[in-house]
Amino acid sequence: QEHLVASGGGSVQAGGSLRLSCDASGYIYSANCLGWFRQTPEKEREGVAGASVGDNSTYYADSVKGRFTVSWDKTKNTLYLSMTGLKSEDTGTYYCAAVNGYISGNTCARRFRSTMYNYWGQGTQVTVSS
Repeated sequence: QEHLVASGGGSVQAGGSLRLSCDASGYIYSANCLGWFRQTPEKEREGVAGASVGDNSTYYADSVKGRFTVSWDKTKNTLYLSMTGLKSEDTGTYYCAAVNGYISGNTCARRFRSTMYNYWGQGTQVTVSS
């Protein structure tokens, strides 16, 4: 059964760090483009960080560059999002997602910018207090 399970959210003070994990068991056999997204009641869902695991390409929203790092552990089929220097505006529900099928790094980048992913996991809440 294919599924995406996100974990690692929590409440931290501004400047703190968290690492989110996404168990992508099952998707590695049918997808090579994964990403992290976040949403709040006030804002539409936005891409935070994406990864094309086939060619090791990564993509980031401008707001998180230099603070967040996305990585893939192929031995565990797990996508990570390491977040440092957290700000109150990083608060939101974070989702991991995957695009169906194998696509090129350039196509993965376009899908990340458009947030057009096929499979979505349940969210994990991140709350940053100032």
